[in-house]
Amino acid sequence: MMTEAEVVELDATGLECPMPLLKAKRALNAMERGQRLCVRATDKGSVRDFQVFSEQSGHPLLSSKEVDGVYIYVLQKN
Repeated sequence: MMTEAEVVELDATGLECPMPLLKAKRALNAMERGQRLCVRATDKGSVRDFQVFSEQSGHPLLSSKEVDGVYIYVLQKN
């Protein structure tokens, strides 16, 4: 079970591509291996961006969903 300290929240709502992904990269760089990053974004293009980023970076994309126009991603720092 993850504790709150192991989950970092990032609100990127209202930001246009590529800012949600750039902010996520910056956050991941500051995190410890095994921590999770939960990103909220409203940019439709972020769906593909986060999938490709996960594949290329090796940070697993644990979940990706859309709720009322907000895209929520959970990545794990590798």
